[in-house]
Amino acid sequence: MFSTMGPTEWLIIFLIILLVFGGSKLPGLAKGLGQGFREFKKAVHGEDEETQNKEIPEEKK
Repeated sequence: MFSTMGPTEWLIIFLIILLVFGGSKLPGLAKGLGQGFREFKKAVHGEDEETQNKEIPEEKK
């Protein structure tokens, strides 16, 4: 669906978002969206790291 969208469609979507949220709220919205993606990636990759760390036995002194 998104791969068939050309630059014109993306521009129209961006303009609609700009009209709905306004220019002043758009940077805050993008920042929140970026933080959400970052937290999601941490959650996905964090589970993998935890399971890998548990499988490696710790050295005894």
